[in-house]
Amino acid sequence: MGVIRRSATLALGTAAALAASVVLSSPAMAASSPIEACGGGSYHVIDTKALGSSATIYLLYNGSTNCVVTWKKGSAVGNSVWVRAVVQAYGSPGVVDADYFRYYAGPVKVKAPGKCIMWGGSYGSQWYESPFEHCG
Repeated sequence: MGVIRRSATLALGTAAALAASVVLSSPAMAASSPIEACGGGSYHVIDTKALGSSATIYLLYNGSTNCVVTWKKGSAVGNSVWVRAVVQAYGSPGVVDADYFRYYAGPVKVKAPGKCIMWGGSYGSQWYESPFEHCG
């Protein structure tokens, strides 16, 4: 019985130490650009939509995958205003990322070569959603 109790105590102590290390680790650094947020240099911006002076929605493409990021700017960076990014390939469900993010919402991605897509986002009460476009 003593061996089981010692093993359980050791397991609980190890679990507590791991949990503490996760809590104390620093958060991941935010991407420095919408291209970096989408995954790197193979992406290029194909469309944008400004949401006033607080954020811009970026639509990026890499030859097969569309990526959307709603990027906060100016005094909006770091604040706690709701921000959202959305993308949908025609005939498929949409992909949404929304929360009180400090820097940007997204990336949200869909593989859609040759398909029309709907894309958009929001910052606070300002929002934009495109019609299905960028077909092919």
